[in-house]
Amino acid sequence: MANERAQASGMAELTLRGVILGALITLVFTAANVYLGLKIGLTFATSIPAAVISMAVLRLFSTGTILENNIVQTIASAAGTLSAIIFVLPGLVIIGWWQGFPYWLSAFTIATGGILGVMYSVPLRRALVTGSDLPYPEGVAAAEVLKVGAGSREGLEENKRGLAAIVASALSAAIFSIVAKTRLIAEEAATFFKLGAGATSVSTSFSMALIGVGHLVGLSVGVAMFIGLLISWVGLVPYLTAPVAAGADLSTVVGTIFSTKARFIGAGTIGVAAIWTLLKILGPIISGIRSALAANATRKAGNAGLLDITERDLPIGIVAGTIVAAMLPIALLLWVFAQGGPIALNPVPVIGLTLAYVLVAGIVIASVCGYMAGLIGASNSPISGVGILAVLGASLLLAAIYGSGGDEGQTQALIAYALFTTAIIFGIATISNDNLQDLKTGQLVGATPWKQQLALVLGVIFGALVIPPVLDLLNSAFGFAGASGAGANALPAPQAALISALAKGVLGGDLDWGLIAIGAGIGVFVIIIDEALGRAGKLRLPPLAVGMGIYLPMALTLLIPVGAVIGHIYNRWALRQANPEFAERMGVLMATGFIVGESLFGVAFAGIVAGTDSDTPLALVGESHWAVPFAILIFATVIAGLYARLRGWASRPLS
Repeated sequence: MANERAQASGMAELTLRGVILGALITLVFTAANVYLGLKIGLTFATSIPAAVISMAVLRLFSTGTILENNIVQTIASAAGTLSAIIFVLPGLVIIGWWQGFPYWLSAFTIATGGILGVMYSVPLRRALVTGSDLPYPEGVAAAEVLKVGAGSREGLEENKRGLAAIVASALSAAIFSIVAKTRLIAEEAATFFKLGAGATSVSTSFSMALIGVGHLVGLSVGVAMFIGLLISWVGLVPYLTAPVAAGADLSTVVGTIFSTKARFIGAGTIGVAAIWTLLKILGPIISGIRSALAANATRKAGNAGLLDITERDLPIGIVAGTIVAAMLPIALLLWVFAQGGPIALNPVPVIGLTLAYVLVAGIVIASVCGYMAGLIGASNSPISGVGILAVLGASLLLAAIYGSGGDEGQTQALIAYALFTTAIIFGIATISNDNLQDLKTGQLVGATPWKQQLALVLGVIFGALVIPPVLDLLNSAFGFAGASGAGANALPAPQAALISALAKGVLGGDLDWGLIAIGAGIGVFVIIIDEALGRAGKLRLPPLAVGMGIYLPMALTLLIPVGAVIGHIYNRWALRQANPEFAERMGVLMATGFIVGESLFGVAFAGIVAGTDSDTPLALVGESHWAVPFAILIFATVIAGLYARLRGWASRPLS
């Protein structure tokens, strides 16, 4: 290991070429993640596909190195993960405060929160990466991809097959989406029916991206989401809709109850799960901060050479100074945003309290998100749960100062301010959710932490520049569900809608805390079960995933457990192959292709809609009762065919 690190230290690492390549990959994956997050409330980790693409490109240069590839995937994954800010920012459009996304205000908000996230995660690296046994599934997988692809003929062949898997699944997902937009086959299916005295629904969207998400999150999370789905649609919705009046429109009854009641119960479950996660990791966090301070003392004593290259973080003084310095632009952003509302009349105390809240909440949220990413992966980590806690905290802070349920104009301004504050904190959350995964990859390939941390800052800046125009494009083309003037094809933006509703409930004085309490009780029960399963060595039941299953619409979650089962079956097959690690990685790449292909077409389709001013610019026929059976047949056939082809690629020896 020491020899490997010595060799690594002489390699090109943070290069202009790598930064430019990372920025270009950022453009593609960030756009895909923005669309996916607004559609289904989930984003995907971009480390592995970015690493594969980077290796394919840098092989054209004789001087490309594994550490340079690592920097490229670090930049791309940071920017791609930062796109989860769309779980909050669209809320400002949904409540009517913004009509679009002011470019520089949005970009600076995203950038400042993201840079704070990088700084907060520096001391956490020692606590949660080098000083823990957390698995970091995506970080380890990305490191394996980089190692295998570093210079060998087998690595070159694996790159070729990996790219083939990504391209095949991405094209299939995009083509299926195109055909669905023609209405020759259905995009989704739903049926509403009575269940006992109440009513419920079964629905799904024919989305290959959901299959890919399920494959990536794995069986444990997939089962947990399915249990949450059952709790919501077999238990809560039928109970809360009872009794159904004779002749009532079941779709309206079910939809209203789900959005106004069941989802808030899910929010309570997610909130409790997030708090529980924090309590479990307080010890390691404190230990990591002590270790970072000790390393800084060694550096100041002139003994920096005694620190292994893989232990050289950004100096803690720079980290602390950046955090403190960031408070000035954040204060300016808050002041600019508060103009025209009640806070502008006496801004200093409120903005001062907000800055203190950002500082404290940032530390807590960075720790929770970093731990969740280490435990179940950045893709699987529902950071919207901590977003719920953040907006509740911001809203309660404002309610304590201004009260709740007052003048409608004042209330809307306070709701907007709470959402804006949460957006800054959420930038911290999204980056902390990704940083430690990337730093784990760097640790395994012998990278220099401070160079990766600088690359993470660059990734944040690139992402902040890309996200606002993509949001504007999707808003003008589709709009967001719940916003004024939103059409039938509006993007659900589920987390943004929920977080906005929570802020409205607290500051408007009409939040049903009883629903939150029921969700919290479910969360406590699931935590007990999960801990018992863990002690027994059984399949875990992640409480956060159960909460996600409760509050996301069934159409956006039903295929995720299906994808998890397909992925589990494939991975069991992969374990029996001559090169099981390679076979398993090929599955990850194909699943990623499903997500990238469908998401990128979604962004392109938004451009077509905006250009034609039509919600259905590709429609060739009207609605048909044959569209659903055809969709099921074609969808299943394509998925089965691709996995069969994947097994052929993965089972052939590398040569």
